[in-house]
Amino acid sequence: MASLALDLVLWLIGVRGHIPHFDEFRPVPATPTAGSNSIIGVVTITAAILAALSLAVWGTVWIAIRLL
Repeated sequence: MASLALDLVLWLIGVRGHIPHFDEFRPVPATPTAGSNSIIGVVTITAAILAALSLAVWGTVWIAIRLL
């Protein structure tokens, strides 16, 4: 009953036509898109570069502290 009342209110204010129903959704493709693998690769390479730079900075600071 509450769903019917909400549907009536949305229809009266003119919003009801903009809400998609479950049968209006397009089916999702079964296979992932080709671009997702390249994005994962870019993120992995970026994370590896940032980790290497962080370790290099940490090592430089550690050596500088030990030498002082």
